[in-house]
Amino acid sequence: MSKFYYNEEQESYDAIVVGTGISGGWAAKELCEKGLKTLVLERGRMVKHIEDYKTANLDPWDFPNGGEATKEIVEKQEKQSRTGYTTKQASHKWFVDDLEHPYNETQRFDWMRGYHVGGRSLTWGRQSYRWGDLDFEANKKDGTAVDWPVRYKDIAPWYAKVENYIGVSGEALGLPQLPDSEFLPPMELNCVEKVLKGKVAENFGGRTVTVGRVAHITGTKDFDGRSKCQFRNRCIRGCPFGAYFSSLSSTLPAAEATGNMTLRPDSIVHEVMYDADTKKAVGVKVIDRVTKETFEFKAKVIFLCASSIASTSILMQSKSDRFPNGMGNDSDQLGRNIMDHHLGVGASGKFDGFDDKYYKGRRPNGVYVPRFRNLGGDSNRSDYKRGFGYQGSASRGDWEEAVAELSHGKDLKDAILKPGGWTLGLGGFGEVLPYEDNRFTMDYGNLDQWGLPTVTFDAGFKENELNMRKDMMQSAADMLEKAGARDIETFDKETALGLGIHEMGTARMGRDRKTSVLNGNNALHDVPNVYVTDGSFMTSSSCVNPSLTYMAFTARAANHAVEELKKGSI
Repeated sequence: MSKFYYNEEQESYDAIVVGTGISGGWAAKELCEKGLKTLVLERGRMVKHIEDYKTANLDPWDFPNGGEATKEIVEKQEKQSRTGYTTKQASHKWFVDDLEHPYNETQRFDWMRGYHVGGRSLTWGRQSYRWGDLDFEANKKDGTAVDWPVRYKDIAPWYAKVENYIGVSGEALGLPQLPDSEFLPPMELNCVEKVLKGKVAENFGGRTVTVGRVAHITGTKDFDGRSKCQFRNRCIRGCPFGAYFSSLSSTLPAAEATGNMTLRPDSIVHEVMYDADTKKAVGVKVIDRVTKETFEFKAKVIFLCASSIASTSILMQSKSDRFPNGMGNDSDQLGRNIMDHHLGVGASGKFDGFDDKYYKGRRPNGVYVPRFRNLGGDSNRSDYKRGFGYQGSASRGDWEEAVAELSHGKDLKDAILKPGGWTLGLGGFGEVLPYEDNRFTMDYGNLDQWGLPTVTFDAGFKENELNMRKDMMQSAADMLEKAGARDIETFDKETALGLGIHEMGTARMGRDRKTSVLNGNNALHDVPNVYVTDGSFMTSSSCVNPSLTYMAFTARAANHAVEELKKGSI
């Protein structure tokens, strides 16, 4: 993307998209390619693909203190630093300054955010998994929250459309709980991971070890402007090869190529404007991040893709006589049902007998163990609902292991130059149920520098998640033991909602406007030309990474919006 134009004299567009990340990029691409003049608004700074990946080619020794977060970084990004990896020197610029962008916590909530063009599509983990009917039917079957208004058959073609465009590397397994995707060639497991795969299949019926399904280009298929993964594993810095999918390398350039996109960064959307006569939205109100000037832009259709908390915050601030508690909030569900995935629990162990083996490159991916609990029969548990999967990897230890075992001198120098022993770890990703009292609210007594209310979180894990974590830890240890690991160590780290960086559910879709905010097409029940396609719409959370699902629903919603415009329905 070389050129972006903003014409201050133009106030009206066919469509407005708020946000430029995973969902916003897809909304922009689909709407622009279908002929709509589209204004794309991003609250953060402009970022250019390749040019602004300043740390992409730096080595650890190019940074002071090996690249660890400095005291200054931690002081400004104290909450963003809770993950332990996001705010290292190579990547901290992709995450907000907590002093400039404060929020409040009744219960701890780790709100990890990046305000810039491309959003978290630059820093996501790239793990890409389809949902199946196991997930879409779960709420109805076990009596949790509300039923999804869609099923797998409704989303499957949109999954395929997205996968063929972004490129997903992985292995077909034929598992009903984890539908297969349109795959590029899978990345190869290393020798110890192959042992784990074989031993798990041998000793645990119904469990499978595979390589992660990731949005990285492999194989020979051509992708416009992007090339194959180079196995550098520096993805969080921004990929100059475009090897993993991001909106900055893929969907936004596609939108720009149509000539129908106007991108305006530094544009904080805080309200969707409502016309009581037409019962439709007419546009958005914007504050310039830098100058603090205010603007209004009008459009026929509006897509909120600013991330779950941000999009819902916009709706909560969009008050009128018709919607005194926020646009589309007759159900009082805005801000409720916050979900994430709970993680930081599992086990690791050491493997002998492979000292003559190594691997090539730094594969930006690991192993994946699909869900095997509560699938029926012997897999069912009585102490918790739903299930979990594992992500992990095997690797050889680094020089720190040598330092721990040796003192100094020639022996130490020789040891540093040799690879360490093999260690394999498995970390669980568990489903979090939608609880109505897990929520956030807007604090109008505590405003930010733009005069907007700040967010207050009051959400946490409950008995179902805590019981699941015990099984997540023990099952990981059991698999490692059967695989032949020694010195197995289990872990269950202190964690909180938000740490998985998968906020979901704050404007859920449903069949009934009395209990949900959005309909089955991602549009507000009562304002049909406003669509929400980021994590806000999720009615449950599954146990897999959600971004592929966001993209599929966004493409589907954009198609629906254009068809409705053609019919004159919105």
